[in-house]
Formats: sequence, structure tokens, C-alpha cells
Amino acid sequence: MINVTQIRKRRTRRSSAEGFSLIELLVVVAIILIIAAIAIPHLLNARMAATGAAAAESIRTITTASMAYSSTWSNGFPPSLAALGGPVGALSPTCDQALLLDPIISAPPFQKSGYAFAYTPTGPAVPPPAGCSAGGANSYLVTATPTNYQVTGVDSYCSDEPGTIHFDTSGATAASELACELLPTLQ
Repeated sequence: MINVTQIRKRRTRRSSAEGFSLIELLVVVAIILIIAAIAIPHLLNARMAATGAAAAESIRTITTASMAYSSTWSNGFPPSLAALGGPVGALSPTCDQALLLDPIISAPPFQKSGYAFAYTPTGPAVPPPAGCSAGGANSYLVTATPTNYQVTGVDSYCSDEPGTIHFDTSGATAASELACELLPTLQ
């Protein structure tokens, strides 16, 4: 005859060996997919906002470096983005390699954090002082454009010699200083 203890042992063995049903597993997978569908777009938007903020800060850095170049070398504003940088490990700055910018931005392909940077000297050229291979300019335009629109960023940014950063929500690159100054300012 089978006693109560043996019946309980059989029940516990059966219940522990059964595991989850297919329906239970499908419900758990569906819940995980719903949570992922809600979270991933927010994560991507946060990532684009972060790269946009980094691009705006890089524009600010380039503007500050341009002002420092102008006051240090008496060559107007730099003739190129490369003139603001220089080789890694260089010991003494010159007007051709001012060592004011990170080589990631000041060396080709002039890209950082999903944005492409461009620096255009504008206005009349400044005659180069002794020791400088290229003359600077009286004004400039610096732009940052997303390398892949709506993936790495949405807004494009620009600035010129007043130092105010402007943005364009269409992601288009400002064609001139006037076009840049007509855009809304970044607060």
C-alpha cells in the first residue's frame, strides 16, 4: 500500500520536472519585446541629443581656438582647421600648427561624434607674418553637420567670429556667414 509521504514525493518530482509551458514562455518573450519596442527609440533619441551636444561644444572649442590663434599669431583668423591643430607630440606651437585643437577634429576627415566639421576662412586675406606659410583671414565660418542624418544627429551647427552658435533643425550646412547668422541661436 502507498502511504501519503510517497504520494507527495511523486507529486514534487512531477512538478519540478515539468518546467514552463510554451504559452508561458511566449508571454514572457512578448513582454520583453514590448518593453524593448518602447525603450529603443528613446535610447536612440538620447544618443542623437548627446552627439548634437558634443558637436555644439566642439563648435565652441573651434571658435575659442580661432580667437586664441588670432590674438597669439597676429595672422587674423586661421587659414584652415588643420592650422589650429598639429601633430601629436609636437612640442612647440607655430602659426602653421598652433596645437589649440584635438587632432581628431583638426585632421582629416574632420569628424567627431557622428558630425563632420568644416572651417572656411572668409573675408579679405591677411598677409602672413614672418614664419607663417599661409595668411589668415578677417573672418571665418565653422560648421558641424551630421554624417548620417537622423542616425548620428538631426541638427547642424555653425558659428563665425562673433562666437554665437546657431543651429538648423533640417541638418543642412550653412552656406555662408549670413546664412549662419539668420539661423536661430543655441541657448
